[in-house]
Amino acid sequence: MKIAIFNNNAVSSQAITKKLTLALKKNNIIIDNNEPDIVVTVGGDGTLLGAFQHYVDQVDHIRFVGLHTGHLGFYTDWLSTELDELVNSLVNDNSQSVSYPLLDMTVVYDSGEHYHFLALNEAAIKQPTGTLVADIYLGNQIFERFRGDGISVATPTGSTAYNKANGGAVLHPSLSAIQMSEIASINNRVFRTLGSPLIVPQGQEIIMKPKSDHFLVMYDQSDIKVKSITELRFRVADKQVHFAAYRHVDFWQRVHRAFISDIE
Repeated sequence: MKIAIFNNNAVSSQAITKKLTLALKKNNIIIDNNEPDIVVTVGGDGTLLGAFQHYVDQVDHIRFVGLHTGHLGFYTDWLSTELDELVNSLVNDNSQSVSYPLLDMTVVYDSGEHYHFLALNEAAIKQPTGTLVADIYLGNQIFERFRGDGISVATPTGSTAYNKANGGAVLHPSLSAIQMSEIASINNRVFRTLGSPLIVPQGQEIIMKPKSDHFLVMYDQSDIKVKSITELRFRVADKQVHFAAYRHVDFWQRVHRAFISDIE
């Protein structure tokens, strides 16, 4: 088994990475940052998102493990104080995994060129100044003309991030669906959108046709240069992300831990 270590630049993360590297080598585990079987991230949820994008072309056969240098997150199951337990789990790897849906975003340019991007969390199309105007299609038919600050399209695991702040629902990752939520939409007697989050199942697309070039396209921690984009398409990806299931924390426990204090 080959393991890659992906860490952020924090001093604490770098120190833990050194300890983890020594422990793995001591147990004769190969460190391979190019073609690993497992990627261990050291940092936080943002670090794991970065690792996912770094290894996005290999997600079919890679499993991820998150080690958090602070509090446990949505994608990180281990604390830095549990390094020995994590190493023991890696040494005794059982090949089991838990898989979550991903977002497939297709960007279409007026030249006819189109590019696919995968997101673990979400994609957001935002208007930094003025108002974003875009036609939204569902089932290849026009559904509404959106006016507002932007829209967010999230995976089930990403539904707890920007989507939740927009009033979207928290989706369990066993559901193969994506969710579109509006960012400060304009709704009055002249302009009207549904105003509610939309949950779209696997096999259907959300198509967005913007009416100008003055907007931002972001996905996870990356962004795309907007140059003559005529269309953005969102759907549940054919691929999934895989996490090593050594002691994978239940999704609802993660939600409770992140947003709800203990009930006495």
